Amino acid sequence: MRIITLSFCLFIIASVCAAEETAYFDWKGLKSYAAKNYPESLIYFDKAIEQDPNYVDAWVHKGDAQRAQKDYNASLESYGGALRRKNDSTPAWSGLIEAYAALNDYMKASEAAARLTEIEPARKENWLREGNMLQMQGSYEEALSRYDRAIEIDPRYKDALYRKGLSLLALGNESGALEQFEKVIVLDPAYKLAYNAKGLALQAEGRYEEANEAYGDTQRIDARWSQPVINQVHALLALDRTQEAMKLSVTT
Repeated sequence: MRIITLSFCLFIIASVCAAEETAYFDWKGLKSYAAKNYPESLIYFDKAIEQDPNYVDAWVHKGDAQRAQKDYNASLESYGGALRRKNDSTPAWSGLIEAYAALNDYMKASEAAARLTEIEPARKENWLREGNMLQMQGSYEEALSRYDRAIEIDPRYKDALYRKGLSLLALGNESGALEQFEKVIVLDPAYKLAYNAKGLALQAEGRYEEANEAYGDTQRIDARWSQPVINQVHALLALDRTQEAMKLSVTT
């Protein structure tokens, strides 16, 4: 009986030591990752996985390091390794979304985003991300429903309001888009993207003078951003203010 008890105790001690060693390797890998020494971090994450193949965090962290090195296909395999062991690992699903998006595979990115939303439906960020992935593949109507869910959770969610405006603009609903951009500007007068998008919506409605003003507001926030300057040139040309347009085009 003493021999059995002693063996059991030794087994427990060995298991605890192994778990601590695995966590140590993962921690070392995270330190290297934070220092942007990704090759070294991968060595430690691999050691953690070798020590315990079911250590989900190490799989996720390995995927993150591979993604940081732009080795997106390898990162997909690592995130997959994490999900085979824990199918509801939100960091792994999040990593998959980013890797697929980096590969311009927005269909698979949106599928991964939908799974993440299913796991954590109360997080507004998940609905926004799913909407963004749908928007990137041109599914504007579907994207709108995701942004609406995010806005239901937080009516002051600027990023969702802005993205909803972009989808409405892409669908030809300029007035609806303008309403969203105005909401964003009221919430955050320094949200430069909303001013530029407001200008595009106004320009699409033929309201070139107002569009010109919106682009000017954008430049007052960020004078180094060239896109609103280019847009403003087009608005000025539409207003037959050729000299002003030419003067602006020289500065871009």
